[in-house]
Amino acid sequence: MDQPQDGAPDTAGEARDKTPRTERGRRTLRKLLDAAAVEFGERGFHEASISGITRRAGTALGSFYTYFDSKEEIFQALVRYMSEQLRDHVTPLVQAAPDEISAERIGLESFLGFVREHKEIYRIIDEAEFVDYASYRRHYETTVARVRQRLEAGAARGEIRADVSEIHAWAIGGMNVFLGMRYGLWDEDADISEIARIANDFVAHGLLKRN
Repeated sequence: MDQPQDGAPDTAGEARDKTPRTERGRRTLRKLLDAAAVEFGERGFHEASISGITRRAGTALGSFYTYFDSKEEIFQALVRYMSEQLRDHVTPLVQAAPDEISAERIGLESFLGFVREHKEIYRIIDEAEFVDYASYRRHYETTVARVRQRLEAGAARGEIRADVSEIHAWAIGGMNVFLGMRYGLWDEDADISEIARIANDFVAHGLLKRN
């Protein structure tokens, strides 16, 4: 029978509620997730280790097993955590936008800024396709669902075309992902405000020639 790895307690068959109940516990959990982002981002899932995560977090190895049973489990939690961080970064800014077209520009600009601060997100999400496909798919589906909600709300207010759909939301989401790769990861000198302005003009007016 397989033995627990990295000093893991043998809890086979036990279901534990690992939700932190104190602020101290929540801080420790965030430290572990932040450290995991660096560990997985730098080394990749297969080369990363639990001991590497706890060393980066400055926590005891036993603290890891208070919250997670395995490297796979913290990776799954990390994908959710980074998706939530992205949501929490972008949502208040787009909600304050004066209209839907402006909201998409602000959303892209804030996303590009987030990527520059958290470059590891691309490697982690890309690896999730092979490590935990459900988390990978959930990340994109929930992200695009927020775009669709914005579009439909804008349409209801009469700010954009009435026939916006899931396809429009995925098109905008896909554009943002690749712009984030190009100008968030690969080019730190580009003016993200200008990139967002050009992309936003494209969203608003398409490729039709203007007279």
